[in-house]
Amino acid sequence: MSRAFVREGDGESDPGALPELPISEHPNYVTPRGMMLLRARLNEAGRELQALDRAVEREAVGARLERAHVQREIRWLQARILGAITIAPERQPADRVAFGARVEMSDDDEREYRYRIVGEDEADPERGLISWVSPLARALHGARVGDSVVWKRPAGDIAVEVLAIEYG
Repeated sequence: MSRAFVREGDGESDPGALPELPISEHPNYVTPRGMMLLRARLNEAGRELQALDRAVEREAVGARLERAHVQREIRWLQARILGAITIAPERQPADRVAFGARVEMSDDDEREYRYRIVGEDEADPERGLISWVSPLARALHGARVGDSVVWKRPAGDIAVEVLAIEYG
């Protein structure tokens, strides 16, 4: 018989034994918006847990495992919020690229790019939000308008020139 069909132990799986979600090794810098989003996610997960608690009381199928997943997410969110360092945009150097900056740049083919440098949890490149630990954000860090930096991409490195820097 295949081992895939053999029960281990007493046959009861412990849904609380899920592996924890990984926490980044980097400081958890967040924008004020990023902190608001983390807190909103935590509130939503809390509401979801309350709903699941009612389902577990009724012995709903799969509710215990789903509850364990939500509890794990809540622990992760709490850790991210407790470790968060909110960086106010007005405290950044207005003439240089730093955390929270909205940067406009162009490459040699005159294609323009616009990104805002945010925390890891807030990053969404498709919406123009890049993590401060991304290769582009690291390359841009400290640059001024008119500076050229090398953007190391999987598709190949390109030089981009900083056209504008904005905070807020």
